[in-house]
Formats: sequence, structure tokens, C-alpha cells
Amino acid sequence: MFQNVDPKTLNLNPFAAIGDQWMLITAGTPEHCNTMTASWGGLGVLWGVPMAACYIRPQRHTKGFVDENEYFTLSFFSEDYRPQLNLCGTKSGRDIDKVKECGFTVAAGAGNAPYFEQANLVLVCRKRMADPMDPALMPEDVKEKWYKGDYHTMYWGEIVETLKKA
Repeated sequence: MFQNVDPKTLNLNPFAAIGDQWMLITAGTPEHCNTMTASWGGLGVLWGVPMAACYIRPQRHTKGFVDENEYFTLSFFSEDYRPQLNLCGTKSGRDIDKVKECGFTVAAGAGNAPYFEQANLVLVCRKRMADPMDPALMPEDVKEKWYKGDYHTMYWGEIVETLKKA
């Protein structure tokens, strides 16, 4: 169903895919994982390898899963899954089983990283860096618009597997 492709062959606009269509950040194991919707992130090259960046606020349940595991995934879906992405962005895995509620089927990528078979594209990432955002380095207008003292942690993951629906 999925084929592993070179990330350089993707025809992906990250501004639309992340900012408009959203993605799911998932971590844990296939048997016990959590996921959240994200519309902030980036793709590029760092340290000579393809990398993905994502940002997670401290109170998000998924943050503990990302912190405790070496791998996480970024999954991209067709517009048909907008209701599920909305649920994963508005409900906490502390309160409901989001995977079950969404009807997702969990699969395992490199490093036993969980992802969903319903996705069109999955980036399996090996966590390479986690860095809490420093509010002292942020412009005041950004802090005023986006924050109430709950600054994101930025995660950089080396893309070790790129799974695309065949």
C-alpha cells in the first residue's frame, strides 16, 4: 500500500501541506501512541540530511510521547479526513482514544514509530533535537498574538523513511 520513496522526489508544498491541510504528529508505539494535529512545522535540510520540524506546546499530551521516544511520525491526509484532523486538534488523548474515535489503523515504520494507514504520506522521523522556544528571543507582537506563557518546544527529526501511498 505504501512505498518508501526518496524525500527529494516529493512534489509537496510544505506551506499548503502543513499550514492549510494540517498534519498529525504521532509518537509512542503501535500498541500505545498518541497523536495531535499541527499546522506549524517545516521541512528542509540540516546537517546534510532531510529534516522535519514540528512544534508542541508543553500541555499537549502528545509531547510526553515525543519526549519519551526516539522516533515520531508526521502524517498527511486527503481533505476527506478533515473531521478526524479536527478531532485530533481539539480533543486530548488524556480524555479519549483518538485513534479509535477516528477509525484509524495503526502501522509501524522505522524504529517502530506509529503512523496511520489512512494517510497519503508519512514522514518517519528520528528525533535529533528538542529545544524549548526562548521567549526572550521572540518579537513582542509574536508573543502577544500567539502565547500566554506556554511556549512550544521545537523538535527536529531526521526523515529516515518517507512512505507514500502507491
